[in-house]
Amino acid sequence: MKSLLGRRGFWTIFVALTVSMLAESVLILALGVWVKDLTGSDGLAGATFLALSAPMLVAPLAGWVVDRIPRRVIFVALNLITAGLLLPLLAVRQESDLWIVYTVAVGYGLSYIVLGATVSALVPELVPSDLLPEANSALQTVKQALRLLGPLIGAGLFSLLGGAKLAAVCAVCFLVAGVVGMFLGAGQQVVRIPEASGRMPWSSEVSAGLRHLVRDPVLRKVAVCSALSMIGLGVGESLYFAYVDQGLGRDAAFLGVLVSAQGVGGVAGGVVSARIVRRFGEVGAVGIGIGLFALGSLALVQPTLWLALPASVLIGMGLPVSMVGTNTLLQRRTPAHLLGRAATALDALVSGPQALAIGAGAVLVGVVDYRLLFAVTGVAMACVGGQLWIARRLAQPAVPATPARADLPG
Repeated sequence: MKSLLGRRGFWTIFVALTVSMLAESVLILALGVWVKDLTGSDGLAGATFLALSAPMLVAPLAGWVVDRIPRRVIFVALNLITAGLLLPLLAVRQESDLWIVYTVAVGYGLSYIVLGATVSALVPELVPSDLLPEANSALQTVKQALRLLGPLIGAGLFSLLGGAKLAAVCAVCFLVAGVVGMFLGAGQQVVRIPEASGRMPWSSEVSAGLRHLVRDPVLRKVAVCSALSMIGLGVGESLYFAYVDQGLGRDAAFLGVLVSAQGVGGVAGGVVSARIVRRFGEVGAVGIGIGLFALGSLALVQPTLWLALPASVLIGMGLPVSMVGTNTLLQRRTPAHLLGRAATALDALVSGPQALAIGAGAVLVGVVDYRLLFAVTGVAMACVGGQLWIARRLAQPAVPATPARADLPG
């Protein structure tokens, strides 16, 4: 970690992302709470999350943009644009203003997708390839920590300030992130993104990232297995209310304790994920992460408090371990000019099935015992993780190397 933070480029993006991710973690929950406060409707509040997810439909186009413009420029511009995007929320006063909240939510969801692809493509420009596991691990650790603390901070600030003032605070955070990001290019050689050889139809250029994932056997295997694991997690998310109510016999508010336990596991997983990637390789790390999902799900089959908390910690640990392995593999095996499109394609392949699985789980839990569903998803994810563990030698563990861009300052 010291070697990373000693590199000015990574330190700059680390600070900028920490500020923007804090605003993100606060804002996502606050928008839904705000709609609930204005309308009293759970359905309308839930629709906020649908608006946030809707831009996933144009994810391939977002990746094409990331691959056409210097990533440093996109990073700065995107944070500044997002700060401006939140300003209309200052005018929200009553239920008739809901359209403003939903419009901002759609725009913010698009910003979130583009920023994720930009960071995935920008990190390899700022650090040498042998430090990618540590870089991804550091960013995931911060993300998981804010995932744990952000909702608490957001709920407190919403109660104290109200929705409009909270939106203004988040806008300032994105503005600060954009200003900090301006120092990414200071004193550094600009890395030009090579164009693909030959002229392709626009539709082919947009879908090039997806084709890269399909054609690369290692990325294809990891993408499929990650999507399957997210289906299992999506189904599991819909079972927690039944688990807490029917199994533990506790009030729904106790779910917050389990979510906090997942957050603690997420921070721990972020801290150790780089070591796991170095020891077992990227594919092995993804397999371990999915294996942790499986162990946690199987432990939830027996509804007892002494299993509930460690199971939640295991599930929380699995996400950053799996994500760091996946991101590092993608960055290592994807040409620079395709990285934005490949990142958005992978995100769509993984997040889309998860969203559908949450809905399917909500239907299934009404007709099937939640314990059986936890057992089935746990066994299924164990099989998926086992497949990746067997295939872990497809991508060797990361070892110190002299990357092509290691001579760039920053």
